[in-house]
Formats: sequence, C-alpha cells, structure tokens
Amino acid sequence: MSWAEASIEIFGLQVRWTDLIGNICALATVVLAMRKSIWTWPVQFTAAVLLFAASISAHVTGNALKQVLFGVLAVYGFVKWRQGTQQHELAVRPATGRERLILIAAAVIGTVVVAALFKTFNLSWYPDAPLAVVAADAYIFVGGAVATWAQGRALVDFWIVWVAVDLVGVPVAFNSGLYVSGAVYAIFFVMVLVGFVKWLREYRAATTSPLAVTS
Repeated sequence: MSWAEASIEIFGLQVRWTDLIGNICALATVVLAMRKSIWTWPVQFTAAVLLFAASISAHVTGNALKQVLFGVLAVYGFVKWRQGTQQHELAVRPATGRERLILIAAAVIGTVVVAALFKTFNLSWYPDAPLAVVAADAYIFVGGAVATWAQGRALVDFWIVWVAVDLVGVPVAFNSGLYVSGAVYAIFFVMVLVGFVKWLREYRAATTSPLAVTS
C-alpha cells in the first residue's frame, strides 16, 4: 500500500488520509476566500497536491487532472490577488455580460472536448465507462477550472459556478469511494451560497470605493 492509499476508519468507512486532510484544506480555502484573504491560494495549492494523490489512488482521472489545474490556478490567483493588494486595483465585482458568456461557453465547450478526450483515451474511471459517467468527470474538471479562473479575477459569479459543479461532484465523489470528498462537496454547496451573498453585499457596499483583497 502506498502512502496515498493509507487510510483510517471513520464511522465504518475506510477514508484515505490524503482525502481527509486535502478536504480540510479545501474547506479552509473557501473560508479564506469568503474573507478575501490571499492565504486562500497557498492553502488551495496544498489541498490540490493532497487531493491529486487521493484521486490517482482512487483512479478518478478527471478529478486528479482537476487538482493539477487547481495547483496552477492557485499560483495564478496568488499573483493576481497580490498585484491587486499592492496596486489597490483588485476589487470583487459581478462578471460583465461578455464575461458570463465566456464562462458559460468555456464550461460547455470544455466539457464536450474533455469528455471526448477522456472517452477516447480511457482516462476516466475504467475502460469503456458509460459516456454519462465520463461526461460527469469531465464536467467537474472543466467546471472547477472555470470557477477557479473566475475566482482569480475576483468575480462574484465564481461562487455560482461552484454551486453548479457541486451538484454533480457530490454523487461522483461518493460513487468513487471518496466519502470525505462527497461530504465536503455537500458542505461546499452551503458555503458557496453564503460566500456569494457576502461578496455581492460587499460589492454593493463598495460601489463608491474599491474593495481591496486583504493580505
């Protein structure tokens, strides 16, 4: 058994420690994002490393690749938010109509393309997995990437994208045996709604003065 497969028993279920600790970090990432703390990005990077290991050991390719992308986007987000803190230019705001179209198009087209790649090269779940299963894996991968990119740009809409991802992520995680991930996705669903309301209120309260990201 590799270190990534090492587990502990919780409520009669074998839970990988990488899945457990990685998701604790993921929850902390959301809390820090609500507070607009730049520490959300280093914590997200740590979560990505641990959840990548957990996903690989569970043979959930889409989720594993999503964690790689999250690691890269964590660096991107850290740089963007750091620039905003130093230059006092980064403010949370709703996406423009054009940006929303880009987010939707990226999610739809990206899911179709990634699902086709996953299916063609048997990169999702197991060889000859049903297309619906592969598409769900691809959707989580692409949707998570779109949400994180929007978060890096401090768009209020990124919370809503996460809601859409969580609706699919919960059953997929439980099906793959990543019980902690499934439970965390469910918690995320509530937290992202709270985060959306919080960011939107702060944006409206700061219409006369930019709302900078805190360090």
